[in-house]
Amino acid sequence: MQINEAVIDRLVANDISVLFGIPGKQTLPLNESVSEREDVEFVMARHETAVSHQAWGYAETSGEMAATVVIPGPGDMNAMNGLKNAKNDCTPLLHIAVETEPDIRGGDGIHETPPDTYDNVVKENITVETPHSTVAELQRAIDIARTPPNGPVRVGIPKNFLPMDVPLATPADSVAAPHADDAADEVPRDELEAAADLLADATAPIVVAGGGVRSAEASDELRSLAERLEAPVITTYKGKGVFPDDHDLAAGTLCGGTGTAVKECLAEADAALGVGTDFDAVTTKAWSIDVPDDLVHVTLEAADIGTGYEPTVGIVADAAATLAAIEETLAERGLAADAGDERARRARAGTRARIEELREGDEPPLTSVSALDALRDAIPRDAVVAADAGGFRLWTLVAFEAYDPRDYVNPGSWATMGTGVPSAIGAAAANPDQDIVALTGDGGLMMCIHELHTIAEEGFDVTVVVLNNADYAIISEEAERSYRMDAGEYGWEGVPIDFTTVADGMGLETMRAETPEEIESTVTEAVDSDGPTLVEVPTDPSEPQASVWMNE
Repeated sequence: MQINEAVIDRLVANDISVLFGIPGKQTLPLNESVSEREDVEFVMARHETAVSHQAWGYAETSGEMAATVVIPGPGDMNAMNGLKNAKNDCTPLLHIAVETEPDIRGGDGIHETPPDTYDNVVKENITVETPHSTVAELQRAIDIARTPPNGPVRVGIPKNFLPMDVPLATPADSVAAPHADDAADEVPRDELEAAADLLADATAPIVVAGGGVRSAEASDELRSLAERLEAPVITTYKGKGVFPDDHDLAAGTLCGGTGTAVKECLAEADAALGVGTDFDAVTTKAWSIDVPDDLVHVTLEAADIGTGYEPTVGIVADAAATLAAIEETLAERGLAADAGDERARRARAGTRARIEELREGDEPPLTSVSALDALRDAIPRDAVVAADAGGFRLWTLVAFEAYDPRDYVNPGSWATMGTGVPSAIGAAAANPDQDIVALTGDGGLMMCIHELHTIAEEGFDVTVVVLNNADYAIISEEAERSYRMDAGEYGWEGVPIDFTTVADGMGLETMRAETPEEIESTVTEAVDSDGPTLVEVPTDPSEPQASVWMNE
């Protein structure tokens, strides 16, 4: 069997049935193998920057892994942005790069880059050195990507290997990710007892839940433990959705737009359980947010323990197994806490009170808060929402409710713009029976606008909502406030972009909405319709930014 065929066989054997990429002369042997099969799909993007975001969105919204395939050099380097995003988010994906042939490596062959260029943007960077080892190395890459903490793995396969028909080394049996039940025995007993003692004695405990809860499929365990402890739950920006925002114990989200009420709820607690989070500098505003001294920190990355905050108890173990084990251990103890729902209610009320002024009037152009209120009413509860980065993302984290760990996705600490539409494409490929909505700003959309054509050509039933303020407003606000520049310094109001015209030219249905009532009716219609639709919503470029408004 030729190597190109064996590669696709190995993907399918590992339940990887979708590849995102752009074909090039170097990748054609793989594309040929895909084209002859019905058990694997190739989604053709319009720019390599999008392919890794698409695979990231696929994994984030399904819990399953996809693959990407690109040409060497420009294709590989364009994909680096999304690989780093996936690495920071501990999202598993397999990145197949068709490499320069070994016999001309170092001779400036077309598109050649040194393989170690990619070492720092992936969990592991594997270069296949012999044709016979290709499938074994591919299996090793898949296993590494799926081994918690998960992450993207790059495997470079030289172009000239693909058409070869050689005896292939038999891969080792794949390594299955540990199930929570299997991982329970790995939770260290002494630390478990200490964590349970600390939480049982607390009169006002709190939980900070990060994206690791999603990766571990631990939302049920999180909810059960929070309810037993009567502890408010604050999610990180990557944890948004792992605990339903309309639960009585939901207190808010830690991000650049976190308001005083949420921070006070955290600071006034007498014990905290941080689970599935590394307490990174973005989440904690460079560790300036007060966290209780009595801290239990649960993570899979040992190096995260003690970074930023010194825990009383550090546990390096699976989130689902640890949460379940803590609750089981607590069952043997009396609990001191109560009224957690009241502490969470005060935090939510404080957030609502702070943003209420921005909801007043509802005259066009709307604030992001008013637009997001109407969008939440229009978008079905069980729809998948893919939110881009940018200034409006902070308002989304603060003001837009999420209810399910796989139904909301936004970039983590890498915070790269241009992810909204590509990740919605990945979500659509992974979840064909769900409604998919991309929320993006005009700045973010312009960084991936080419992918509107991918949506149309593939026929993905995605609703793209673009909040258009004709400005890099989060940058203009800072430029005016801190650097003596003019208001709207980085806006383009004088040369406005009509996104409905652009999207129409790429094959999407288009709509426009300017008031909350129009947003609700228009987006409802768009989501209910078959096929891709873009809805443009003008918003106010001079509205306050969440990072400033919520902290005044």
